[in-house]
Amino acid sequence: MIIIMNRKVDGMTEPLQKSVVIFYSTSAAIKAESLAKKQSLTVKLIPVPRHLSSDCGICLSFNSNDIQRMEGILNYNKIEYDSTYNL
Repeated sequence: MIIIMNRKVDGMTEPLQKSVVIFYSTSAAIKAESLAKKQSLTVKLIPVPRHLSSDCGICLSFNSNDIQRMEGILNYNKIEYDSTYNL
């Protein structure tokens, strides 16, 4: 499980859950990263975690709170992807 410390609540840092999108191709992952950044989502291309399988070696990491926005961006722009996973 990957947890990023990122949000302050009552003076304490609270962990944010991360999710990833697994793509069929590297070009789809790069295009999705660009489109997500244009929509002000915090995203990062990372290697696919070993416990997940894919035809592509990279995936797109993002905050789990943004899963509906991310899937909306992918579907609206007709970017093919395998699935999304919570880490």
